[in-house]
Amino acid sequence: METGAVTVGIVGGTGDLGAGLARRLTRAGFRVVIGSRHESQAQGAAETVKAMGSEAGWSTLQVSGASNLDAATAADIVFVTVPFSAHSVTLEGIVDAVQDKVVVDVTVPLVPPKVARVQLPEGGSAGQIAQSILGDNVRVVSALQNVAAAHLNGDEPIDCDVLVTGNNRDARQWVIDILAAIDVRGFHAGMINNAAAAEALTSVLININKQYKTHAGIRLTGIS
Repeated sequence: METGAVTVGIVGGTGDLGAGLARRLTRAGFRVVIGSRHESQAQGAAETVKAMGSEAGWSTLQVSGASNLDAATAADIVFVTVPFSAHSVTLEGIVDAVQDKVVVDVTVPLVPPKVARVQLPEGGSAGQIAQSILGDNVRVVSALQNVAAAHLNGDEPIDCDVLVTGNNRDARQWVIDILAAIDVRGFHAGMINNAAAAEALTSVLININKQYKTHAGIRLTGIS
């Protein structure tokens, strides 16, 4: 993949997960636009990535900050990394900007304070809700729910596989290729309905993390 030819927008990209993803994608050579409800916060996050890159010796010339809407508008592919409480309203704000694009929904339907308990929404999953809100012209892909933000924000290889679901196989493959560029193994896991499985696993992993004081992930076996 020619990473420099792809612009990735990260809507809600100033949190730990979005910031880690921005860092990994920028280091891999993608053009990255970090989005936020507050443009100044997004610009600050972009400056942080630039400072990290300068210190580590990798180019950060292609990372910038913008509003969520402007980030979605500028991007070829959009990652949504917001809490579930902000999920629907955030998607409703970028509907027009993402038509005919691929949107990667990273959202997990956690309901504080009981985040270690599986609580899937009435719509089935965050991924299914995203597809419903954005419409059939948007190829929604669900991924990265089971990768801890701590791993994305580190420098080590990410020891975790990713289940990639969505109704369009080509869109899923594009996301898998992008993940490969940041050294993460992604696997086709079926239609967007199956996003519920990955989203539910996050609460299971939270339980494991508490028990074993770690940041656990998942690995698929039997695949060469």
